[in-house]
Amino acid sequence: MPNNDPEVVLRIVKLSKRYGSRLVLDDLNLEVGRGQVFGFLGPNGAGKTTTISLILGLIAPRSGHVEMFGLDTRTHLSQALRRTGAILEGPSFYPHLSGRDNLGVWGALSGGVDGKRLDEVLELVGLRDRARDKVRTYSLGMKQRLGLAASLMHDPELLLLDEPTNGLDPAGMREVRELIRRLGKTGKTVFVSSHLLGEVEQMCDYVGIIKEGRLLTQGSVTALLRQGQALEMVVTDIEGALEVLAGLPWVPGVTREDNRLVVQAPPERAADLSRALAEAGIYLSELRPRDSSLEDFFLEVTGKASAGG
Repeated sequence: MPNNDPEVVLRIVKLSKRYGSRLVLDDLNLEVGRGQVFGFLGPNGAGKTTTISLILGLIAPRSGHVEMFGLDTRTHLSQALRRTGAILEGPSFYPHLSGRDNLGVWGALSGGVDGKRLDEVLELVGLRDRARDKVRTYSLGMKQRLGLAASLMHDPELLLLDEPTNGLDPAGMREVRELIRRLGKTGKTVFVSSHLLGEVEQMCDYVGIIKEGRLLTQGSVTALLRQGQALEMVVTDIEGALEVLAGLPWVPGVTREDNRLVVQAPPERAADLSRALAEAGIYLSELRPRDSSLEDFFLEVTGKASAGG
């Protein structure tokens, strides 16, 4: 049954894809809510571009289906695509034409866009001052922003962006990242595939992590990082502390790093840890939160997946 929740813009249901003997996507389930900047994160070859191609109807799945705006794309693909913009594998432009003229060509191909709308999208992506310059004079970051402008011309509700910062220098990456965040703040739903963990952490509110065609986890960036929270401590008796900590039901794990212990526990349980150790005659000489990043969480999750087969 199609999903009729108006807050779910994109829903992927049991999607699988095989190329010959290679299973590229394996029973993928995913939901993206309205107004989210959603990062689809995974290493190269994980199935990210295949997923976007399936969403856009460029290739057919082995099984499963996609819903956009509550519409089953098996029967309502063209209707859904009219509300969608996309950049897949980098846009191509006529280098001898200006940025504005290139957008005019794109607009004509998509049914016509008036000059006012061209100026609006150029302003939105920060290219208004360079609109009359030929594209061959644009930096790679400017070309990527022009591609975003092309995808925005018909004012889509959903944007699908495949590796939008790939190949850019740090300045170009920052330009595109800031633009994507601005788009999210205007209420658009943005689905961004990337293998760059730091970029996803800085521009996305939600994330799904995929590896070898399988979704490992999904959720808000804040919630996922909270799962990876830990406290780092130095104690007077490491062996005794390990025994005490193993007996605490709310401590899922402890790692020993030289003379330090890394305890999987949120910072608000620091006093409880100190008390439990003190009652056993073990005292802290150092206790501090260990900062967690999306990269740490990604490596932990993908490492567990590998270990589990």
